[in-house]
Amino acid sequence: MHRWTRLDDVPADLGPTVATLGNFDGVHRGHLAVIDTVTSIARERGLAAVAVTFDPHPVAVLHPERAPKSICGLEHRLELLEEAGLDGVVVVEFTREYARLTPEDFVVQTFVRGLRSQVVVIGHDSRFGLHNSGDADTMRELGEQHGFEVVVPGTVGETQDGVRSWSSTALREAIVEGEVEEAAEILGRLHRVSGEVVHGYKRGRDLGYPTANLSADSEGLVPADGVYAGWLERPELPADHPDRRLPAAISVGTNPTFQDVERSVEAYVLDRDDLELYGEVVHVEFVRRLRDNLRFDSVEALMEQMARDVDQTRELLR
Repeated sequence: MHRWTRLDDVPADLGPTVATLGNFDGVHRGHLAVIDTVTSIARERGLAAVAVTFDPHPVAVLHPERAPKSICGLEHRLELLEEAGLDGVVVVEFTREYARLTPEDFVVQTFVRGLRSQVVVIGHDSRFGLHNSGDADTMRELGEQHGFEVVVPGTVGETQDGVRSWSSTALREAIVEGEVEEAAEILGRLHRVSGEVVHGYKRGRDLGYPTANLSADSEGLVPADGVYAGWLERPELPADHPDRRLPAAISVGTNPTFQDVERSVEAYVLDRDDLELYGEVVHVEFVRRLRDNLRFDSVEALMEQMARDVDQTRELLR
């Protein structure tokens, strides 16, 4: 998949395109439904399938005080978009100047001149242009004026029976609340946090449960405090290596028993004390939340609970 950081970098020999736009934060099933429409039309017509996304998130530029933390990092987002079958992605640097483009100026700059789009696929709730004043109806009108077709896929994953919609907002809510199973349903895969393994207090090792502690600048939205069952993946190893993906009991929080104040993510790989992971970048995937973080009156009580957590994790991941 081609990656461009400016529309001017898109080569003319790419030819006409089927294109879409969005933040694609998390690249969840709602996004994938739109992208599937893009790639299907592109393959049928022999055109290139391209997406336009933004970095940083527009809210981080326009209203930094209420900018949401990204569900996944940019590199992970691009990997997921490539897996979805796109031929190229333009990562536009979002600036205040860029935000001042009228809907028509945005469309002409992006789809008419930049990508030479024959078809633009847009989500039913997408917004673009100055003050987010452009919507699907605006895009249809501009398509008629500038000679491209507009496709608006039907809604998918709407809220029903207490299940959240397939949206980045609903996904973020589920993760923040620790509902990682619900997050996985929206994503179509397990939610993960990625980061370098760094030295911690080594209390887990002293208790017989050595943990991999992720650095504070890890990528990915960290779930609610608590204990989780999940997996530790080592992307630096070959895909068929037996230690590539390992079952893990995961702790998120501040460790109230020891009155730690720094929030952390740490993963104990079941039945392994021989792993040397310091300095390695790993992915921690969340399967199910087992319990809240608790404060124990003694180290012995903590160890008994940790043993139960490990047993429950082993049974769940079996």
